[in-house]
Amino acid sequence: MDRDALKNMAADAAVEYVKDGQIVGWGTGSTLRFVVGKLSGRIKKGLRIRGVATSLETARLAREAGIPLLADDAEWVVDLALDGADQVDPRLNLIKGGGGALLKEKIVAAAATRFVVVVDETKRVPVLGGSFPLPVEVVPFGWRTLAKRLERLGCRVTPRMKDGALFVTEVGHYILDLWFSKIDDPIRLEAELEKTPGVVCTGLFVGRADLAVVATQQGIVTLTRP
Repeated sequence: MDRDALKNMAADAAVEYVKDGQIVGWGTGSTLRFVVGKLSGRIKKGLRIRGVATSLETARLAREAGIPLLADDAEWVVDLALDGADQVDPRLNLIKGGGGALLKEKIVAAAATRFVVVVDETKRVPVLGGSFPLPVEVVPFGWRTLAKRLERLGCRVTPRMKDGALFVTEVGHYILDLWFSKIDDPIRLEAELEKTPGVVCTGLFVGRADLAVVATQQGIVTLTRP
């Protein structure tokens, strides 16, 4: 079974958590495109939901699916947040931000009554880090100095690029990708990074996910936070 087939399977399972009348927060990424596509059919059959989008791309997909979106500056009461992840450890700690929307994704996850992660089996890891960098969103002012400071944490730091220029998030920030051989203590690292001047947000989502829907070659596995 290829990756798209696994994502499609995960999306089938994830949309079962969406109930009529809910306000749903949408993450950003390829798996969420499958989720929104699945909901489009249910909406045509009468499902009524509203959404909060974490990127312009997700907002476009939601509107195409017939999902009304709340204003970015509204006071939301998000019933359910659905999002993917780049890595998931056994305690459901996550690395997110491969798509560059980590700040909006963390705001929506924090506002949600329930946060469900939707992934395929390739995203499960015994420990965070290693093969995937930790995105850190930073203000442009002083970012080179900040990058040098972050290297003292024992990582290699690379600025994220796109089309030969620094990648700029939808809210005007840069992203530094931090390469750790492993992240043994994500709680400590998240706190250390987020108290550093210039850091806006990290892609560490620690203790936020309530459950994970994981598509495997053998079927769907549902994991809950210990």
